[in-house]
Amino acid sequence: MAPSEQQPTIKEVARLAGVAPSSVSRALNDHPDVSPEMRARVMEAAEELSYQPDFLAQSLRLGSTRTIGFIVRDISNPLFAGIVKGAEQELESHGYSILLMNSLGDPMLDAKHIGVLRQRRVDGFILSLQSETNSETLRVLKNQSTPVVLLDREIKGVATDAVLFDHSTGVAEATSTLLKLGHRKINFIVGSAETRGSRDRLKGFQSAYAAFGIESLDDVVIEVGSYSRDFGFEATKMLLEREDPPTAIIAANSQIGVGTLAALNEHGLRHGEDVSLIICDDVELLRLMDPPVSVVARDAEKMGTVAAELLLARLEEPDSPMRSVVLPTFYVHRGSTVAPRSSDGRSGKRTPTAARAIRRS
Repeated sequence: MAPSEQQPTIKEVARLAGVAPSSVSRALNDHPDVSPEMRARVMEAAEELSYQPDFLAQSLRLGSTRTIGFIVRDISNPLFAGIVKGAEQELESHGYSILLMNSLGDPMLDAKHIGVLRQRRVDGFILSLQSETNSETLRVLKNQSTPVVLLDREIKGVATDAVLFDHSTGVAEATSTLLKLGHRKINFIVGSAETRGSRDRLKGFQSAYAAFGIESLDDVVIEVGSYSRDFGFEATKMLLEREDPPTAIIAANSQIGVGTLAALNEHGLRHGEDVSLIICDDVELLRLMDPPVSVVARDAEKMGTVAAELLLARLEEPDSPMRSVVLPTFYVHRGSTVAPRSSDGRSGKRTPTAARAIRRS
């Protein structure tokens, strides 16, 4: 149909099918009282005329748009591609579509996007928020009744379902591996402490040291900042330029890890040879590097699927108890994690040292 032509109406479909307009509406909406023969005639007429139902009118009539608002912090992060894929597949199988918005790591955009999606009358939200404490985001969430599922976030005073990762276990296993290999100068570059994921990763890092019998963490530097390549690069560069640089680095996500790899390269250092490296989150690039990079892995698609399942259940039973589902993380050992070099270039253990937090904007 040419753009200038008028769209066919439901009355024209009814005329061609030889039925009443109300019968067309029931057939297109799979009403149980419509016979197979009538439904076939209506569908054939609609196809012949290239008729498209008015979904806005249907939404107003049914009180549902069959759409879910999905807000992510940074769409360039491969993790979110997997989460969105898992959620979208599950939601589409139940007749829902996703409206995806990107907050660019700005909590004020989180609040703004929630408002925009409310105006679009979405039936529910899946949210990966930048901050758990931003006042504007909290205000918006507290003043709306649309069902919400949070991704790896815990917000006090807001009742929601949530899908969480057990970051602590995976990071503790990774840190323990480095300690058993003889590393004592392990630097952890982690994102903002305003988010649950960062706090849980730090908990795992610190618990591994305690389990190894090292209580003092005065010299292991924990960099706390943003989840970005630039932060990873600058933090790693600063660490490498110290008089006593790290023998091992743990990066809290793949974007920080890319920055860490870039800084190592700039300093003429090789991961898995000069500095051991572990990155939280597994992406294909890390498996293809020489040597492959050790990771703390998690199932992003599973998170998306579970988030969609929780939201669908909430839409079906609005008054049921709130639920939180915790998914595992686990350490995957690869060639980037080796014993530290001694001062003469041979593998050897160093004396225990430990952690002070440096907070950066």
